[in-house]
Amino acid sequence: MTEPTNSPDTETAAPTSGAQKAPAPWVKTALEMGPIIAFFVGYLLLRDQSFTLGGEAYSGFIVMTALFIPILCASTYALWKLTGKLSAMQVMTLVLVVVFGGLTIWLNDERFFKMKPTMIYLLFGGALAVGLLRGQSYMRAVMGETLPLTHEGWMAITKRTMLFFFGLAVANEVIWRTMSTDAWVQFKTFGLPVAMFAFFMAQAGLLSRHASDAGDESKG
Repeated sequence: MTEPTNSPDTETAAPTSGAQKAPAPWVKTALEMGPIIAFFVGYLLLRDQSFTLGGEAYSGFIVMTALFIPILCASTYALWKLTGKLSAMQVMTLVLVVVFGGLTIWLNDERFFKMKPTMIYLLFGGALAVGLLRGQSYMRAVMGETLPLTHEGWMAITKRTMLFFFGLAVANEVIWRTMSTDAWVQFKTFGLPVAMFAFFMAQAGLLSRHASDAGDESKG
């Protein structure tokens, strides 16, 4: 499944010939959320079924994982062509979906796919931690133009986001290891996006206190 697209790292740009028109917001949202919704709906339809291929039985979860990989690849490619760029989180999400989804199918073990969000959040939480140790905010590299903050503001929001990512990694591990697959799918489809939205809404006070017309260009 795809993950949140706000990335604490750089973006991958697509080659363009001249100015590229930005797609309508609903198109971008559909491409980002479409694979997640498709997985959820498909899982609900297939979760009680078993499919035999090559003499081995595969659950509906495994089958939907196999279908999800090309769906995500197609939507990510379309997003890249339409917007001309991909965030580091989008690229890493695609890579980890292919790797962990492939292991899930190959070994017929759904645990690998459930581990994927944990790896994503640990990687990006770790990246933010490295930046903080160096006195820098890697979030600023991709959000500085759209969200001007003082140096102190960027360091504060980066620290909070790092802790939030680590918290999501722990939550994912607890849920998939202790709860049913149904509970994990619902958490992944609805719980994580709601948590992300609530987290960034809760940062309104910090953003207001540290707002800057041009940011603090003299530091970090």
